[in-house]
Amino acid sequence: GSAQLVFNVTDVVQKTDCNKTVILPCHVINLNENNPNVMFVTWKRQGNIIFSFDGGKKEFFRDSTVPSANLVSQEDLPKGIASLRLNSEEADVGNYSCEVTESNREGETRVELRQYSGSWFLLLERAVIIALLFLIIFFCLAQIILVALKYDIGRKKKIALIVTTVFSIVFAILGTLLFVQDGYTARNQAGLGLIVVPAVIFILSQYLVFRIGDLKQQQATFSLIGLQILGYVIAVVGFALCVS
Repeated sequence: GSAQLVFNVTDVVQKTDCNKTVILPCHVINLNENNPNVMFVTWKRQGNIIFSFDGGKKEFFRDSTVPSANLVSQEDLPKGIASLRLNSEEADVGNYSCEVTESNREGETRVELRQYSGSWFLLLERAVIIALLFLIIFFCLAQIILVALKYDIGRKKKIALIVTTVFSIVFAILGTLLFVQDGYTARNQAGLGLIVVPAVIFILSQYLVFRIGDLKQQQATFSLIGLQILGYVIAVVGFALCVS
């Protein structure tokens, strides 16, 4: 009846690896006095008290497992907002409950916190990255084959080209297998790293091909290599920012 507090109910809250903090909602919609001095808030996880606030005494209790726990806004408590904020690493998945007391009226609401892996890149974005990678490999292989057929290259240069080609293919396959998986994990990061960082191999193989071929257009050749190096630096910086 009138002694029961009513809540704006949120059944489920999801957190991802990208979240630094988690907010567990708790919103009372029928406070009468709107006075924090007659209010008491208790948060429980799996039935155990992890946080409480005594509005009359202005006293907080925080369990040792959630030292960062705090009300989202103490000033908004008279408006019925008793939501809890805590660091993501302290926010274990499970069932939480929020109990609010206003004088002789009280109520409770529950919310479940779930882990959501999410996607680091959209499916289309991953497809484009992988497609461009193998497109580069295809063109590099085609260029190497054409140069090998047109010019008489020595045994050492042939071995160098074969080794760089094999390494590029191995890194591409391993990177793709790790990167294509859904979620934001260390595997995804390692996969993108294997795709981006070893791309310097393509620049080296390109340089070897130019050295083997006709270098009459040296200025254009080295300009192209310079642009490739610039693109590689941008890609590595982008990767570093992406995983930071």
